[in-house]
Amino acid sequence: MKLLRHGAPAAEKPGLLDEHGTIRDLTGVVPDIAGAVLSDEGLSALRAIDPNSLPEVGADTRLGPPVAGTGKFICIGLNYADHAAESGMDVPPEPVAFMKAISAICGPNDPIIIPRGSTKTDWEVELAVVIGSAAKYVSEADAMKHVAGYAVTNDVSEREFQIERAGQWTKGKSCDNFGQIGPWLVTRDEIENPQDLKMWLTVNGETVQNGSTQTMVYHVAHVVSYLSQFMTLHPGDVISTGTPPGVGMGMKPPRYLKAGDVVELGIEGLGQQRQSVIAD
Repeated sequence: MKLLRHGAPAAEKPGLLDEHGTIRDLTGVVPDIAGAVLSDEGLSALRAIDPNSLPEVGADTRLGPPVAGTGKFICIGLNYADHAAESGMDVPPEPVAFMKAISAICGPNDPIIIPRGSTKTDWEVELAVVIGSAAKYVSEADAMKHVAGYAVTNDVSEREFQIERAGQWTKGKSCDNFGQIGPWLVTRDEIENPQDLKMWLTVNGETVQNGSTQTMVYHVAHVVSYLSQFMTLHPGDVISTGTPPGVGMGMKPPRYLKAGDVVELGIEGLGQQRQSVIAD
């Protein structure tokens, strides 16, 4: 099942994508794609609905982030060995976790906004994991039971803010529109193996990232279990699991986004995004 949210920013309505690629409205069926709706029971109830009984939504409608009520946007750094190498860093002995402000979250095709003073805004296609039920001290064997599904995310990053300015990575990751998620939340039953998904990103039509979740160092189940040892994961929390090589920072010479660029990205089975780059 592919769940989504459609409409104007901050006024999105719940919906789903039917088997023919038509957007259907879930207004009045569920309050939003959030909370208990993301549990196994909530998702089972949605599966029982005949999509043909739901109103159609125009194909030109704006898509928002496919999950609401996100309390934590957690990112895993250096989780692909080849990306760590291009960044000049070692693969960490444990997952590197950092927070991205939830105010960075936006729709899959909303623009990338280059913040004021930025000269090093970069791209990162990543597999996002959406939590469906509370997870605290869960084992790796049980971790996937707490996952509602997956989505594409662009972990947009300002490298000077992130690395060259004092402090933590968070401020280089949290600018407005630095967290495109979607187009849909694909429930975990539709993805047989999240560790075997092709992923790609282009800038102005040129492929710069062409990887696979096969090369992820710490797999999804491990990451969910690991994070749950330090904090309770709640329904709607998003975990962005790292990026394969091909980011602008790793190019020789480095290459960064500028106003007028167009970024497109996608992950096998999860859909794709398209973003215009604009200056704040």
